[in-house]
Amino acid sequence: MIKKVFKISGMHCSSCAMGIEWKLEDLGAKCKCSYAKQLAEVEFDDQKIPEGKIKEVVKKLGYEISS
Repeated sequence: MIKKVFKISGMHCSSCAMGIEWKLEDLGAKCKCSYAKQLAEVEFDDQKIPEGKIKEVVKKLGYEISS
């Protein structure tokens, strides 16, 4: 398991953060987002979920993400 913190731009409220958490948890990752800090702490198995997939999902939701 890898634990990584991503910077996510564009979250404006707790609903934004929850939406990201739910989508990443649907992939099988554990996620805690903070819209106030514009960060997401994600724990994932890189053999099952590549980092690129995490970034792709967040971008499809309309947010910018960087590691």
